[in-house]
Amino acid sequence: MRRGRGLAVTAWVLGPLGLVLLLGSLMYARSAYTTATVRSGSMTPTYTVGERLFVERVGGERIRRGDVVLFSEPERYGSAGSVIQRVIGVGGDRVACCGGEGADERITVNGKPLEEPYLQGGVVDETHRQYDPYDVTVPEGRLFLLGDHRLNARDSRYFLDDHGGTVPVGVVQGRVVGHRAVPIALAVTGMLGVPVALAGVGFGIAAFVVRRRSRAVPPAPPWAVQQV
Repeated sequence: MRRGRGLAVTAWVLGPLGLVLLLGSLMYARSAYTTATVRSGSMTPTYTVGERLFVERVGGERIRRGDVVLFSEPERYGSAGSVIQRVIGVGGDRVACCGGEGADERITVNGKPLEEPYLQGGVVDETHRQYDPYDVTVPEGRLFLLGDHRLNARDSRYFLDDHGGTVPVGVVQGRVVGHRAVPIALAVTGMLGVPVALAGVGFGIAAFVVRRRSRAVPPAPPWAVQQV
C-alpha cells in the first residue's frame, strides 16, 4: 500500500506540473509575443523581405532609442498594414540631418553623432542631406522613426509637416526581438510539459495497478485441507 501511495503522490505532482508547464508557456507566449513578416526592403540589411520576426508585445512608453518596432499608421501607409522601422528619437530628443561629410556623415541626436553600423551601404541620408535637411524636436509621447535602408524607406523624413514626422507611442504594437532566446525557451518549456504530464499519467496507472493487486484475495492453494 505504501508503494501504491507513493506512486499516486508522484502522479498527482507530475501530472498537474506537466499541464502547467505546457499550458502556461503557451498562454504566456501567446499574450507576450506575436510574429510579423517583413514585406519591404526598408530595413535591409538588418531584416530581409519575407523574413519572419518575433515581436514582443510592449507599449510605446517602454520603447527606447535603437529599438526596432512594429506599428500601424493607416493614415500614412493606407492599407499596407503594420510597418517595421527603427526608433531614432523619443520624446524630447532633437534629431537633425546631417553632420559631417562623406564617410563621417552622421545624423545627430541631441547634438551627438549617431553611430549606425546597421545601415545599408553605410548611407546615412544622402537625399535629405542635400535637398531637404531636417531638424526635429520630438514631442513628448511620440517617436521619430527611420528605416535602415535610407534610400528605400518611407519613414518620418517624408512626413515632416505632421508633428515633425513623428508617430504617437500609442500606435506601437511591439518591439522586434533581436534574439529568439526567450520565445525558444518558452517553446522548450512547453514541450517539456508533455513528457512530464505523460509521466504523471504513467505513475497514476501504476498506482492503480499496485492498489488493485494489493486488494485482491489470493486463491487457496490446491493442497489446502479444510480441518473438521
